Amino acid sequence: MAIIKGIPVRIAGTGKYIPEKVMTNADFEKIMETSDEWIRERTGIKERHFAAEGENCCDLAAKAALAALDDAGMAPGEIDAVIVSTNSPETLCPCSAATVQGTIGAAKAGAFDVISGCTGSLTAMLSAISCISCGVWENALVIGAERFESVIDWTDRSSAILFGDGAGACVLSRSAAGGGRFISGKIAADGAKRDLITIGGGGNPAKLRMKGQEVFRFVNAALPPFIKNFCKESGTDPRDIDFWVLHQANIRITESLFRRLGVPQGRTFANLEKYGNTSAASLMINLDEAMKAGRIKAGEKIAFAAFGAGMTLGALLYSA
Repeated sequence: MAIIKGIPVRIAGTGKYIPEKVMTNADFEKIMETSDEWIRERTGIKERHFAAEGENCCDLAAKAALAALDDAGMAPGEIDAVIVSTNSPETLCPCSAATVQGTIGAAKAGAFDVISGCTGSLTAMLSAISCISCGVWENALVIGAERFESVIDWTDRSSAILFGDGAGACVLSRSAAGGGRFISGKIAADGAKRDLITIGGGGNPAKLRMKGQEVFRFVNAALPPFIKNFCKESGTDPRDIDFWVLHQANIRITESLFRRLGVPQGRTFANLEKYGNTSAASLMINLDEAMKAGRIKAGEKIAFAAFGAGMTLGALLYSA
């Protein structure tokens, strides 16, 4: 079952950090055979941001974390756990979460990383929700952060145009009676298709490799039934969801998903054109911008959905 039981868990605050350096589609025209029109028609992306020289993934994560804490009105010392989802860490050991924990001064918090492709921040959220709902923690800080510039293959126009850097974060806390709460959550994977998106490690070159057309086909085949089944297990219907917080990968995937679910296209917040695919950071950045834009309202049903390397899938249902 997808239903979350125990202590209610709410979103207490959100934040993001976007690096200043911008790379537009016109900039890509100067370094490879492509065009602004070609990129926008196939992806919906107009520009993306990249970290400055000397600015690493943990730097981005820490800035987003502090923004989320400020939004929640909390001090770092109130956090019980820091979870970072990233696919582009500076080091595998120590984990990025430990570096962030030390940087922001969350002295009493535990720390660990989640590597699960673009689904990672949703998986990290579900982990935090589970521990709060069963009473282990009171407050958790979940961060999605990527510094992809170093792992992009700049000779591959099919993948290089897609990705950007950034970080987003949210504080999850115990909810008072009548407050917002997560209703359900679910993750899934098809490891037989793990070779569709890879970033090397263990002695292999740390470069992103993606079989774009196969990924597109997989997501269009797997994501709609996954969401339909998740909603059924959650006691709702996709058409009854008021707002969707979605991983930003490709505008055509979002449009196709909503058509197949029977959901009006306007029930989401799209920022893909500004940032490209920020992988594990994508869902967190989208959440923060949707919250700040007033798109998530009290009493509404909010669905989160993501997909990524693995191939992984994930969904959450929230009552705001």
